[in-house]
Amino acid sequence: MRLPGEPPERIPRHPFRDSAILYAVLAVIIVVVSVVTGGGLAKGFVIAVAFFVAATGWSWWRFRERIAQDQGER
Repeated sequence: MRLPGEPPERIPRHPFRDSAILYAVLAVIIVVVSVVTGGGLAKGFVIAVAFFVAATGWSWWRFRERIAQDQGER
């Protein structure tokens, strides 16, 4: 949330790559936690893949909107 008068947040240099790397690391953590807590490798893997696809897709969609909006304002 920005206060009125604050400059807009800068888009990272590689927003798509950065978000994919972050969500891949989090997906690996999901698998590790699932195995350690006894949830099973297969179940953890399925949940991690679903998380990665949903989170990465949402991030990419939001970045595309922001990039299009920034280009429209210029």
